[in-house]
Amino acid sequence: MNEFDLIVIGSGPGGYIGAIRAAQLGLKTAVVEKEKTFGGTCLNIGCIPSKALLDSSEYYSMAAHKDFEKHGLEFSGLKLNLKAMMKRKEKVVEELTNGIAYLFKKNKITSLRGFGKLLSENEVSVLTEKGEEQKISAKNIVLATGSVPNELPFMPFDGKFVISSTEALSLEKVPEKMVVVGAGAIGLELGSVWMRLGSDVTVLEYQNKIAGVMDGGMSKRLLQSLKKQGMKFVLQAKVKGADAQSRKVFYELNGEEQELEADVVLVATGRKPYSEGLGLEKLGIQKNDRGFVVVDEHWRTSIPHIYAIGDLIPGPMLAHKAEEEGVAVAEIIAGKPGHVNYKTVPSVIYTWPELASVGKTEEELKAEGIPYNIGQFPFSANGRAKALGFTEGQAKILAHKETDQILGVHILGPRASDILAEAVVGMEFFASSEDIARSFHAHPTLPEVIREAALAVENRARQM
Repeated sequence: MNEFDLIVIGSGPGGYIGAIRAAQLGLKTAVVEKEKTFGGTCLNIGCIPSKALLDSSEYYSMAAHKDFEKHGLEFSGLKLNLKAMMKRKEKVVEELTNGIAYLFKKNKITSLRGFGKLLSENEVSVLTEKGEEQKISAKNIVLATGSVPNELPFMPFDGKFVISSTEALSLEKVPEKMVVVGAGAIGLELGSVWMRLGSDVTVLEYQNKIAGVMDGGMSKRLLQSLKKQGMKFVLQAKVKGADAQSRKVFYELNGEEQELEADVVLVATGRKPYSEGLGLEKLGIQKNDRGFVVVDEHWRTSIPHIYAIGDLIPGPMLAHKAEEEGVAVAEIIAGKPGHVNYKTVPSVIYTWPELASVGKTEEELKAEGIPYNIGQFPFSANGRAKALGFTEGQAKILAHKETDQILGVHILGPRASDILAEAVVGMEFFASSEDIARSFHAHPTLPEVIREAALAVENRARQM
């Protein structure tokens, strides 16, 4: 039986990043992956392919709505080649998954293809598609099996009419009418892709706002922007079911039964941890009432040398959160002080404009009774945004009223996801709004909105 210092089950962002860090620290490491390619949901059927389609569809939308004509670029005979767009997406995914395979070889990580299952506290079974079984053992095991789309019991996936995000990334044609159930990141992003390509998209959301737990003011601005682009919304809608034969979705609004016609229904009501068949119950590894594996502050399960990270445990289901946990666990196993600062986990919705956030929202600060000041600045007053032709949105900084420490940063605008990085680093080092306000920002650049928002905390913002 092969013996290792560490076995990682799952090669998503948490698994493969953690494995690489472990190997760098001198641990003999193996990774078990049940799929044909590495990278998990994020690289194969999540983060990466969705961003590839978002960018491609945005270019198409700009050309279709003649946005390029403002720049002196005129087109005729515009045509959508969906197959080519999908092929580009697949190439991006292939290059990145191949990159992980290369990194495993470079760091001398043993990769095993097959379904990983815990046999004992130190043993793992790897079952291949051909039914062949291999047993391996390790001093430490990390569970990084991720999550799967959340299926509604009254509206199960059929892969054709009622689909998950997986199928929504590979539709063979643009649906004339699409209904999206859920106005979180997945629903808004994939809804945006197909809306830009010509689909009539209606989003049904149970809550009275979109964008989940994002800042309420920014969520309202995003809602207005998406409506202006043509996306339709029904808030506080209670979805009851769907019928593939009549091509209809049924929901309740204000106590009245309603229905919508659709060619396809995308259910985007979040994800759930994937631990089926992992062997947790046999070993007594605890899960909570929502199916998440219970861990302590060092990511240890009820068996101390078996760890769990990423979507498998409570917390934001985000790739970068899983990555940091994977690194932290590897460092702890190697005798180092691994740590994750959950107060600075960024969240992004990659619509256009993008909505990016880190730290507390205004709603949270009010609920917790924390005094704060607000600094806001619009992209419409930013020189680079004007030059680019994307001036929608604003930056908002929330700083403690007494100490000026930055408590939260929220950005709605072009490339907000990139601009947010500065705020994350600032908060990691307990920066004040004055620290950002007094720091150089090259001119003209989009990140200047952060500096101006910081200046606005003390009513010092300047117009560009």
